[in-house]
Amino acid sequence: MSTFLAHINAPKDLKKLSEEQLPQLAQELRDFIIDIVSTKEGHLGASLGVVELTVALHYVFNTPQDKLIWDVGHQAYGHKILTGRKEIFESNRQLNGISGFPKMTESEYDAFGTGHSSTSISAILGMALASKLKGNQNTQHIAVIGDASIASGMAFEGLNHAGVTDTNILIVLNDNAIGIDPSVGALKKYLTNVKKGTAKDENIFECLNFNYSGPIDGHNLKELVSELERLKSVPGPKLLHVITTKGKGLKKAEENQVTYHAPGKFNKRTGELLKKNNAPQPPKFQDVFGHTLVELARMNDKIVGITPAMPTGSSLKYMMDEIPERAFDVGIAEQHAVTMAAGMSAAGMIPFCNIYSTFLQRAYDQVIHDVALQSIPVIFCLDRAGLVGHDGPTHHGVFDIAYLRCIPNLILCAPLNEVELRNLMYTAQLGLDKPIAIRYPRGNGALLDWKQPFTKMEIGTSFEVKKGTKIAILSTGHIGNIVLELLSELKNNQAVGHYHFPFIKPLDVTGIKNILDEYEEIITIEDGVIIGGFGCGILELANSLGVKKTIKIFGIPDSFISHGTQEELHQISHIDKNSVKSYIETIL
Repeated sequence: MSTFLAHINAPKDLKKLSEEQLPQLAQELRDFIIDIVSTKEGHLGASLGVVELTVALHYVFNTPQDKLIWDVGHQAYGHKILTGRKEIFESNRQLNGISGFPKMTESEYDAFGTGHSSTSISAILGMALASKLKGNQNTQHIAVIGDASIASGMAFEGLNHAGVTDTNILIVLNDNAIGIDPSVGALKKYLTNVKKGTAKDENIFECLNFNYSGPIDGHNLKELVSELERLKSVPGPKLLHVITTKGKGLKKAEENQVTYHAPGKFNKRTGELLKKNNAPQPPKFQDVFGHTLVELARMNDKIVGITPAMPTGSSLKYMMDEIPERAFDVGIAEQHAVTMAAGMSAAGMIPFCNIYSTFLQRAYDQVIHDVALQSIPVIFCLDRAGLVGHDGPTHHGVFDIAYLRCIPNLILCAPLNEVELRNLMYTAQLGLDKPIAIRYPRGNGALLDWKQPFTKMEIGTSFEVKKGTKIAILSTGHIGNIVLELLSELKNNQAVGHYHFPFIKPLDVTGIKNILDEYEEIITIEDGVIIGGFGCGILELANSLGVKKTIKIFGIPDSFISHGTQEELHQISHIDKNSVKSYIETIL
């Protein structure tokens, strides 16, 4: 272990170093992060970019008594290593290991759990107001937020309120001109002008009553420590503008900041990405979406694509590259994305609004009030539906079936494979009179030969995959592929039938009635929460028909599922092949 980092197990150890020793510690910390992430994977660029800032904050402030919140938390690896988790950092994002994001139950130094963006200012303001009410004037309150996250509506709401309080808060604006993809919008342009010294108007943060300082070099520890020490004694709301480079210290990560946000495994010395298995694999669902949208957009000039800050992750980037005038990255602004899509649809366009399932939660009111209530035919494409794996509970897309199924005027569907995703997208743009949501998982699909001619699908239909005699398995979405696998392994598989439901709402009532009549036992499986989910819809229908047969629901239990591989989390949730197979064998 390196000289200084080896002896630091908490910020109190950090304070024993002189300022002159801090740059060496920063280099050791950067090397440590690169060493671990190169083999264990994780979010690399963001944490490398704030190494000096992390060291300076813990050196100057008295954490955990002083409260420090990292917005989103992609950049908190250095923070975790300096606050007692160095020896277990190899377990980061692994099953039963530490979280990839700040987590209150994990450490007293994690003042607030994060994972979604733009929550830090509201949270730190709440803590500062609580301290004031308790008569505690000594605690410092610091939030570190990126230039992409501060452009979000919630961050502005927090700034707007904080500016009229006299709370002792410090907002550190980590300006690196990139989130996961390059930052967009008028605020980015303004911050660029501030950095160049060409901003003509009064500082926007001073207009919001913040004591503004900067911009300063976020990799200059001497300057950081000096300015943070000064700001400790400045009363009221403050904002420090810090300029950093995402991926700092690893040449490849600095040059390709999008790829090295979360690069997978790489050579820690050269930064070169390690080659993966070259055997042919089905494409990722996101890429099927991206290529299909371009294909449809060339056929239909009314189609537009919208994403809130995830063009690469969602693969809307393909359309942005090929038809840029009809593809929109609106920044980290899910609420705005949904209502903008509604406006475009109301004006005669056909918007494909692509949002990760977990992030659509942030725009729930807009889905109800601006889209469904008015029956505006927005096409929602919900990427990363189901259990996503290592990013854990902040990113699992397991609630979408339950929270969308209850909304009137909305069609909800989940494709079994890539061909069905293409056909659902094709059907959606033919001219619906209501909104539709298509959910699909993270990762690869099931088919190598996926680019088939389009076929229109009838809304509300289901498909008999295999006829059985005793047990019927009803599945929706990609998880239906495990049913195909287990049926090929069952000794007595003639007893088991399989029915796929691409449409969760409306359900195929006639088809379900026939299944309930023909089979003794009914099993449903989905990769969403049980409460309010697809299985509940089948149970509700059976109850309304007076059917008294056993209906076993396989789905996500009523708990937040931790992080790990998708396979491990499916086993924990008992929606893996072996769990279903064991249940069937007990019946047979």
